[in-house]
Amino acid sequence: MNWDRALNDYRHYLKIERGLSENTIQNYQRDVKKLHQFLISLQNTEGPVSIEKEILSQFVYELGKTVSARSQARIISGLNSFFSYLVFEDYRSENPMELIESPKLGRKLPDTLSIEEINDLIMAIDLSKPEGERNRAILETLYGCGLRVSELINLRISDLFFEEDFIKVTGKGDKQRFVPISPLNKKYIGIYRHQVRVHQKVQKGSEDILFLNRRGKGLSRAMIFTIIRQLAEKIGLKKIISPHTFRHSFATHLLENGADLRAIQQMLGHESITTTEIYMHVDRTHLAQVMEQYHPRN
Repeated sequence: MNWDRALNDYRHYLKIERGLSENTIQNYQRDVKKLHQFLISLQNTEGPVSIEKEILSQFVYELGKTVSARSQARIISGLNSFFSYLVFEDYRSENPMELIESPKLGRKLPDTLSIEEINDLIMAIDLSKPEGERNRAILETLYGCGLRVSELINLRISDLFFEEDFIKVTGKGDKQRFVPISPLNKKYIGIYRHQVRVHQKVQKGSEDILFLNRRGKGLSRAMIFTIIRQLAEKIGLKKIISPHTFRHSFATHLLENGADLRAIQQMLGHESITTTEIYMHVDRTHLAQVMEQYHPRN
């Protein structure tokens, strides 16, 4: 079995049997391709079935010279998954990555924005331009519903259940969930839909996509990053932010205001509560308030 065939089979496995999203599949494949490129640079012709632990250890060692510990750990995890798949399909008898240690990482706390910073970013949007109403609706939806950027750009008009105060979100692995939407968020989406989008010429296949670019097609992930970066520069914000920062801020602000962690987990679409628990570490003041309010000695 050569690398191209192994990657192709692995792709089908990730998509069909594990139900992963296209972005996640590409990340897994990218990890394996990095290893393959390393072998090519050494003129090593070993295939995925015959490669041994020693060459993998050398790859991981060289990797540590050029990437961060976090990136190194992610690539090791990706390779571990790939070789576990080969064992699962009986191409190999053992996983050569099992004895290779991943760098120890501290838990990285997510960056967040204050309510004032979010308001400043939204106020900086130029509403005199047609894309202004769209951009305001985008930021309000990222923050108001805690969406991932991939969930935002794939949001459809048919996913809007405004009478029930919910939107249907398709998350990782095509898993769907319903997320509450506020009257303010509905208002700005409605303005964009009925005053701007309705006048656009929509490209075939994009009729149901909510947020469109000037050509009448769905927005790219890169475009959302660009919109946010330009607004941050406009208000002189020193933080490095991304669409995900709005999602982190959504969860943090809910928790600070007393929301239940399980409810936040459901709204974010986290499979495990441990993923959501990271927000417990963001604001220590919230914990102090809980202690003061509920502990009998206080």
